[in-house]
Amino acid sequence: MKIFLLLLLFLCEAQSRATSRPNFVVLIADDLGIGDPGCYGNKTLRTPNLDGLAKGGVKLTQHLAASPLCTPSRAALMTGRYSIRSGLASRSRVGVFLFSASSGGLPSSEITFAKLLKTQGYATALIGKWHLGIHCHNKTDFCHHPLNHGFDYFHGLPVTNLRDCKPGHGSVFTSGIRLLVFIPLQVIAIALLTLAVLKWLGLCHVPPAVFFCLVFLAALILASLLCFLHYFRPLNCFLFRNYDITQQPMSYDNLTQRLTEDASQFIRRNAKTPFLLVMSYLQVHTALFASKDFAGKSQHGIYGDAVEEMDWSVGQIVNVLDELNLANDTLIYFTSDQGAHVEEVNSRGEVHGGSNGIYKGGKANNWEGGIRVPGLLRWPGVLQAGLEIDEPTTNMDIFPTVVKLAGSPLPDDRIIDGRDLMPLLLGKRQRSEHEFLFHYCNFYLNAVRWHPPNSTSIWKAFFFTPNFSPEGANGCFRTHVCFCYGHFVTHHHPPLLFDLSKDPRERNPVSPTTEPRFQEILETMQRAVDRHAQTVQRVPNQLSLWNLLWKPWLQMCCSSFFHLSCQCDQEKQDGRVSH
Repeated sequence: MKIFLLLLLFLCEAQSRATSRPNFVVLIADDLGIGDPGCYGNKTLRTPNLDGLAKGGVKLTQHLAASPLCTPSRAALMTGRYSIRSGLASRSRVGVFLFSASSGGLPSSEITFAKLLKTQGYATALIGKWHLGIHCHNKTDFCHHPLNHGFDYFHGLPVTNLRDCKPGHGSVFTSGIRLLVFIPLQVIAIALLTLAVLKWLGLCHVPPAVFFCLVFLAALILASLLCFLHYFRPLNCFLFRNYDITQQPMSYDNLTQRLTEDASQFIRRNAKTPFLLVMSYLQVHTALFASKDFAGKSQHGIYGDAVEEMDWSVGQIVNVLDELNLANDTLIYFTSDQGAHVEEVNSRGEVHGGSNGIYKGGKANNWEGGIRVPGLLRWPGVLQAGLEIDEPTTNMDIFPTVVKLAGSPLPDDRIIDGRDLMPLLLGKRQRSEHEFLFHYCNFYLNAVRWHPPNSTSIWKAFFFTPNFSPEGANGCFRTHVCFCYGHFVTHHHPPLLFDLSKDPRERNPVSPTTEPRFQEILETMQRAVDRHAQTVQRVPNQLSLWNLLWKPWLQMCCSSFFHLSCQCDQEKQDGRVSH
């Protein structure tokens, strides 16, 4: 009887606390695979702080990114909506922003959970990576900036961490340089040689101006390449604090420590008021980096060092909450924006991508390895410690979960694709509210997932799949990422159908021979696709070629842009941040 009363008291206390307005700490890793944390089965990477979140809270084992690419996935997380609804779904090969002076981004009309929490009196901060645009028309409008999307404070990288940001770590533009520079130079060289031979043989008259123009064009192409390689880093790899550049180009020295200290200081400043902290890590996206305290310490090279440093940062934030007696009043959510980038192998053959465990594929494709990500939630006294939930959930779910807990109504003028996680987390529901989930490869609907009522099956139908290269590989190594259309994919008629409850590795598609209800299942899923398609409205393409292109009038520089130096450093590099 006493045990029953104690259990009832705990449940009542949890329910009471769940109806109060907690603080929120949202932790987002970049390109972390589900097979990387110890709590998801890794035996050699040390992630004690992530493991502690799982032990002290809830672990989601079928948690899905709404997109397998950074920009659309982050847009979906922030808004609770498929990124195609906000125009952040590319129709070209490039599905993310690469330049700080691009004009696309998260539209001002979109509502982030930060915007809604701000109306409820929350202090809000984003520290780390944004990757959802900065400007629209001029470099003072900041239309896509985090401070225009509900955050009071921003300190971090406005675009993304790239190999080009770190000298000596290669370039993500190798294919583009080959296409736009080396091939044209080869054509010009052949043309010059051919014309010279023809003139020498007296077979045709070639004016000197023709040779001059060809040589000048070659020199122009080479000069453009040298300028691009020299200026890309300072013009795109820099740190903001609010609207001001604090470090250009960005230094990796103690970078994680600096951002972690800033996050800790934000919590301390707002300990007596409700707050939202989004800590968006640059790790473990390439270029990989780790401070001297972690460099060379893991069993997995620089990638493992970076994972373990990020885990340390998670622990520091948890420690601050404990120190300030805020742990029981704070919901912590940890995830990754998509799966590990399996094609990340440098020129020396070193693997710079993570592990997606047993799952096929990775970043930039919708095989489970590209979209099944860690999902950890901790709220002591409210969420049951050590609970595992194997129901389909998505990073879009954090939007309605946070918004409702903060006491704000959900927007009623738009479709919210995420679902409130609390009934599932508290045991009030045993099944996910997502009967269907739709997996986009940029603009193109790639696959659909169906969890039928009163069934343990989880059906996943692919309308097309990427062509892995070389044949038999687990990724698109020849193009570095998989693309979503044309000769890069194979279309399936009928769709390729898997039962993930029996085949999570997606190795054995079912057929009419092996599954009597094959046609019925596909027809049900197609009807769901048709209903979903009717809700998707045409919106401006934020990732159009024009919006992706670098625009000099949008370029920010902490010194005079005309001096082309763009160098400054207002940040301390001793692991602390000045305020």
